[in-house]
Amino acid sequence: MFETISMAAADPILGLTEAFKKDIRPNKINLGVGVYKDENGLTPIFETVKEAEKQLLAQETTKSYLSMEGLASYDEAVQKLLFGKDSLIISTNRARTAQTPGGTAALRIAADFAVKNIGVKKIWMSNPTWANHGKVFSSAGLEIATYDYYDPMTKKMDFAAMISSFQNIDAGDLVLFHGCCHNPTGLDPTSEQWEILAKLIAKAGAIPFFDFAYQGLAVGIEEDAQGLRIFTQYNDELLIANSFSKNCGLYNERVGALTIVASEPSIAKIAMSQIKICIRSNYSSPPAHGAAIVSIILHDPKLYARWIEEVAIMRERTKKMRALFVKTLKEKGVHDDYSFICRQQGMFSFLGLSVEQVYLLKKEFAVYLMDSGRITVVGMTENNMQSLCHAIASVLQLQTVF
Repeated sequence: MFETISMAAADPILGLTEAFKKDIRPNKINLGVGVYKDENGLTPIFETVKEAEKQLLAQETTKSYLSMEGLASYDEAVQKLLFGKDSLIISTNRARTAQTPGGTAALRIAADFAVKNIGVKKIWMSNPTWANHGKVFSSAGLEIATYDYYDPMTKKMDFAAMISSFQNIDAGDLVLFHGCCHNPTGLDPTSEQWEILAKLIAKAGAIPFFDFAYQGLAVGIEEDAQGLRIFTQYNDELLIANSFSKNCGLYNERVGALTIVASEPSIAKIAMSQIKICIRSNYSSPPAHGAAIVSIILHDPKLYARWIEEVAIMRERTKKMRALFVKTLKEKGVHDDYSFICRQQGMFSFLGLSVEQVYLLKKEFAVYLMDSGRITVVGMTENNMQSLCHAIASVLQLQTVF
């Protein structure tokens, strides 16, 4: 019967990476996949990760299965990172956390839990959002709705349109927010805007759901949690999916977590019992190695302080590349104002290129990026900046695409 199966379309992000790998041109540039690169174009292993692994290898006594919730020390550390070590949510035991295989698994388990246990039918996502969000949630049986977020003309977040969209949200709907470093726009609400949103969602009776994949890459570890923490002041119930792929460089270790916040400790306990059922029927228990590394780093004061420094190095290099990109485009004769790139945060940005221009960049210059015009800023280096900006300038200056 397998001969009746039709070929699936390539994933827009992973498929782009496969095409990049097959390209034999020596000066090819990949600005598609969201993976941090250093100045040499490599994805480094954190020094803190290496040190934690040494400790882990020396101390580890078993390779037995973890529980469905994963490592208790890891789950504890995740909550402190999200809510702050002195959070009332933690001290009153209103949160429960389950370790997951990356942030994507956390998103899917949360969706399964919401559909099966509280009858959620719809999830609202920003327009635009991460390319995989819709697939994850629709596969869980959720109806996808979008709220306005980005104005491509002004290259700014359209907060008024966002608020207007939220008038259509019903009680019991899930509403997805990016905790910081919005993917793909790089634009985040201010603290004042977060408070307005938090009050609006609470009034609507909707359930806020945070995808928190880039903590530390906007302003700082504590600062980047302000939106989430503001929401906890006005909303008794939340879902949070977080990941350590980016801020610990643990991409292939698949280290994430799903955290649920309830109005009462007993409710949180019951909810986690149902989340464990979703986990059991999916992957049963999470992998141990990456989470053990994170747990060691977050519990060791010296390693934690060094980790903060390493995240800051990533963050500052990203800002440096944004500024250099804007400067080099101008030097290459691009007259359009690209200063908006410097006002954004995190790993991604929109260039505002057409699909045809993106195609030409790939075909003529071996520059790979999403058809939407989203670029991964952390794929830029001082070594590839000249050729990259030359390619973009050449495409922008073409009068006829085909």
